[in-house]
This record gives sequence, C-alpha cells and structure tokens, in this order.
Amino acid sequence: MVFAKPAWCVQRQGSKPRARAAPPAGDPLLFDDTSSAAPPINSQGFYTPGYNMGGAPAGGPGGAGVNNLFADPMASAAMIYGSSLANQGKDIVNKEISRYVSVNKLKYFFAVDSKYVMKKLLLLMFPYTHQDWEVRYHRDTPLTPRHDVNAPDLYIPSMAFITYILLAGMALGIQNRFSPEVLGLCASTALVWVVIEVLVMLLSLYLLTVHSDLSTFDLIAYSGYKYVGMIFTVLGGLLFGSDGYFVALAWSSCALMFFIVRSLKMKILSSLSHDSMGAGASAKPRLRLYITVATAAFQPIIIYWLTSHLVR
Repeated sequence: MVFAKPAWCVQRQGSKPRARAAPPAGDPLLFDDTSSAAPPINSQGFYTPGYNMGGAPAGGPGGAGVNNLFADPMASAAMIYGSSLANQGKDIVNKEISRYVSVNKLKYFFAVDSKYVMKKLLLLMFPYTHQDWEVRYHRDTPLTPRHDVNAPDLYIPSMAFITYILLAGMALGIQNRFSPEVLGLCASTALVWVVIEVLVMLLSLYLLTVHSDLSTFDLIAYSGYKYVGMIFTVLGGLLFGSDGYFVALAWSSCALMFFIVRSLKMKILSSLSHDSMGAGASAKPRLRLYITVATAAFQPIIIYWLTSHLVR
C-alpha cells in the first residue's frame, strides 16, 4: 500500500533551500568592548592564577606607578637631592636679606599692642602734656614699643600710609576724579617724599659725624608719623570743608613739629657728650639743633603738599 507525501513535505523541483535569517545584531559597535573579556582559562578548566576577578586594583590605576616611584632608589635619591637644593636656596636668600635688613631688628619695630597704639596716637595728636621723652633701656637694649610709648615703631606709619591711600581714593571718588593712575601717583609721591627725607637726614648726620643710636628704621618711623596728621587733615577737609582743612592742618602740623623736636632732641643732642672734643666742637650743637628744627619744620610743607589736592 503506497502513501502519498503531504504537500508541505514536497519540495518543488528546481527551487533552492531557504537560508535561515540571522538573529538581529542590534546597533553596530564603534569600538570593541574588551572590558568584559573573559579571564584566561588553563587546560584544566580553571582560571589562570593571579588574575584579579574584582577588576582594577584597589589603589587605582596609578597605584602601581606610585609604588614603583618610591621603590626606585634613583627616584628617592633625586627627591632627597631636590629637597636639599631647596633648603640651600632658602638659606642663601635669608642670608642675603640679613646682610641688608636685620629681621630681628625689624621685628622690634612691630612689637606693639592695642594699648600702645592708642597711647601713641594720643601722643602724636596731643604731645604738649607729655613730660618724659627719654627712651628706656634694659641692659643696654631699648625696650620694645609695647613697653615704652617713646620708642619708635613702624606699625603705625605702615597702617597710616595704607589708610591715607584709602582715604585719598575716597576723597577723589567723592569729587568724581578717581582713577587708578591718580591713586597710584598719590601713593608713590607719599612714599618717595619719605625716602628723600630719610636720605637727607642720614647724609646730614654723616656729614656732622653724629654718633647716636639713630638707625635707618628710626628715621623711617619718625618720618612716617606724618601720615597720621595727613589723615586727620584730610578728614577735617572732607567733613568741614576748606576751613576745617586748614584748622586740622595747623593743629596736626604744630603737634607733629613738637613731637619731632622733642623726640629727635633726645637722640641727636644727647650725643654731644660723646664727641664734644676736637676742632669745631662748639659749632656742632648749633648745627645739630638746626637739623632737628629743619626736620620738624619740613613736616607741615609735606603734609600740605600731599593733602591739598584732595580737598576742594
């Protein structure tokens, strides 16, 4: 008995077998993803020893490099040599600075406190009632400013200079004349006048062979006290106009002149006993007195020159 094949089993003669379609491959990859590559397997079917199944090492990608850097003796020697060079350079710089500026002596002029600052400001503005103008010493060393109100300091001149520059900028801004160039000119002019005054004082003391304990820092301090009077003068002009400006100028000038004469008198004229011998010794006290008075008389001129353009 013969059975016929179903129709779906019969392949048409001459037709080709159909190829199966490949599964969808998704979006094409621009780069091969090797981050999830399988770990190598040995012939026994186990993972190769030493392979980190957790991914990157705990120290990060650069951990091995840092460890190798510190483990390398050449790198360690280079680091030690570099640090020694840096220390030698620092010592050379400090030594060169110490040749011209004594750091310990500079610290002396900034050894102040709030009590000293208040007393010194009152002394600069009201010096007429002060009696004892002599600088006190302890074992041939002058006391620091915080312990002696007569000792010169550089803190008040420095802060007064900065305050003067800020006040000048405010005054110029009120008058709609502010510009960075004008403010820079005010600062440089005020600084240059102090330098010129100190140089003239040093030259005068050298020509007269005055042997005193006045140092360059002392002269800078006494010359810088004029900034306090300049601040008072500019404030008087801003608050009360031109009349207030001239009243404040007269008061601050007289107070500063009195302060300079009494302070420098103890420094310059007190050295007469050390060098009173020799030719022309009788003329030295008179010349030293002239220098002291000229220094004091020069202060009002500078105050007016540096503040008159700020008040209109």
